[in-house]
Amino acid sequence: MARVLVVDDEPGIRTAMTRGLTAEGMEVVARGDGDSALEAALTGSFDAIVLDIILPGRSGYRVLEQLRAAGVDTPVLLVSAKDGEWDQADGLDLGADGYLVKPFAFVVLVAQLKAILRRRDAALGRVGHRVRLGSLVVDPVARAVSWDGEAVELSPREFALLHALASRPDTAVAKDELLRIVWGDEGAASRNVVEVYVGYVRRKLDAVGAGQVLRTVRGFGYLVSSS
Repeated sequence: MARVLVVDDEPGIRTAMTRGLTAEGMEVVARGDGDSALEAALTGSFDAIVLDIILPGRSGYRVLEQLRAAGVDTPVLLVSAKDGEWDQADGLDLGADGYLVKPFAFVVLVAQLKAILRRRDAALGRVGHRVRLGSLVVDPVARAVSWDGEAVELSPREFALLHALASRPDTAVAKDELLRIVWGDEGAASRNVVEVYVGYVRRKLDAVGAGQVLRTVRGFGYLVSSS
């Protein structure tokens, strides 16, 4: 399931895109201003960002510029009523992966977004994306985890579990879903195995003072906190 950040200052457009992309099987987080959008995007926990240019607080151009300056390479699809060639060139020069002019057909938005996600998957070898949540960094390319610069040694299964949770910060993930993501099949292991591995990961995070980021949601599953 792709995790997408949708940024637009018009509530109706945010709602429509959230509903439509959710129906396409994507997990959507929506923001209505540039400042909160930048804060969310800097976590690196999204597979793609749909970013309007005209926003209160901070323009989409500035959000994109600061993301790239911070080393966050999440694909960005800019959307705007500005249809000039220079506007599009400016966005692409700042590091956008696509530019869509309003008004647009929803099917075109989905097609462009899926194309961006395919390119992203190919570039990463389908291993996932680097996540930064405060002092916690989870890098699937290097298969490395660190807390405040200190390495956290995890087994491959432990790493996959932490990455699955960190990729959806502040979102509770059910044990059955973790079985599918980490073990590949709900029937491949039991829920008790998930609990055991969460315990392993938590102890290793505790050793570097980061145990508080991995939390239990009683009767449901687990989450990694971004704060």
